[in-house]
Amino acid sequence: MEFYELHPENPQLRYISKAVNVIKQGGVIIYPTDTVYGIGCDIFNKSAIERVQAIKNNPEIKLLSFICNNLKDISKYAKVSDYAYRTMKHLLPGPFTFILPAAKSVPKKLWNNRKSVGIRMPENFVAMKIVKELGNPIVTTSATNRKGELIFDPMEIKSIFNSQVDLMLSAGSLNSKPSSVIDLSQEEPVVVRKGAGDVSLFV
Repeated sequence: MEFYELHPENPQLRYISKAVNVIKQGGVIIYPTDTVYGIGCDIFNKSAIERVQAIKNNPEIKLLSFICNNLKDISKYAKVSDYAYRTMKHLLPGPFTFILPAAKSVPKKLWNNRKSVGIRMPENFVAMKIVKELGNPIVTTSATNRKGELIFDPMEIKSIFNSQVDLMLSAGSLNSKPSSVIDLSQEEPVVVRKGAGDVSLFV
């Protein structure tokens, strides 16, 4: 695994470009978000998605979320109601995952049983720069150990996933909760998980 430590204030663009090139070649990377470290790949690369599922030790894992570049981008990959748009405009970028009805452009491997998808726009320069340079969304699923516990220390993540992923961008310890998950696919919003994002708007 290639391992690069990012400058905390000015992340080296050359390292981010290396990560993008790995993704373009069908690779899997680990990268920082505004909550925890994510394991990701190109959403349009079936074999890469299967690798991520295998790394998570669940080949049928649902829901594999993905990161979009902006609100306009989200509308390419999900059906966005007026309410969902206003809500996301208010809260994004930020530590939220929004569940929305899937658009046909999204590979069915990323759909859940209700034909919905999870979408993120983290408030993190590195993650968003990767998506922008790549030109399409990337998968995001939390880096966890075999017990399913979140891992915050980059060196521990490196030791666990060294032989499983192709590249890691380290931004130091990310001591945060995972994103809050809000289901906007139905008529009424549902808080699926209370995480780092403030869910008071929905309760």
